[in-house]
Amino acid sequence: MGLFDKLKKLVSDDNSSESGIEIFAPLSGEIVPIEEVPDVVFAEKIVGDGIAIKPAGNKMVAPCDGTIGKIFETNHAFSLESDSGIELFVHFGVDTVELKGEGFTRIASEGQQVKKGDTIIEFDLAVLEEKAKSVLTPVVISNMDEVKELQKMSGAVTLAETPVLKIIK
Repeated sequence: MGLFDKLKKLVSDDNSSESGIEIFAPLSGEIVPIEEVPDVVFAEKIVGDGIAIKPAGNKMVAPCDGTIGKIFETNHAFSLESDSGIELFVHFGVDTVELKGEGFTRIASEGQQVKKGDTIIEFDLAVLEEKAKSVLTPVVISNMDEVKELQKMSGAVTLAETPVLKIIK
């Protein structure tokens, strides 16, 4: 270990965070920039920064190990606090709250400890594509004040396999 490495280690409060925390795809599909979501709350990053996914498949899974905070009554969105302290918010589509739960089935429960890839919500994509304003699904970090650097991935993603965000705290 060289002098520079020793200095870097002294300067960073937690050396393991330097490698970055990976957040994996909570659903399969294609990454779309968050700014393209047709909802000002997400597009202008009011609730946090991240990416959106144009979904394929039929389920939303835990994007990392952590604890489920809230699952909305209508089962279209959930929050998760990762074991590394990142607060994530996954919101299926735009104006999907108005469907009052139609097309969504809750699998997990609030307060549950989950591992990356555990199913949280199942959905009927055909119903949602027909009835929702948009199916673009934002995946945002709601505690951006904890984040030093955010790297956003792009392209096709497979749930629980493809990283979508890389975070340095």
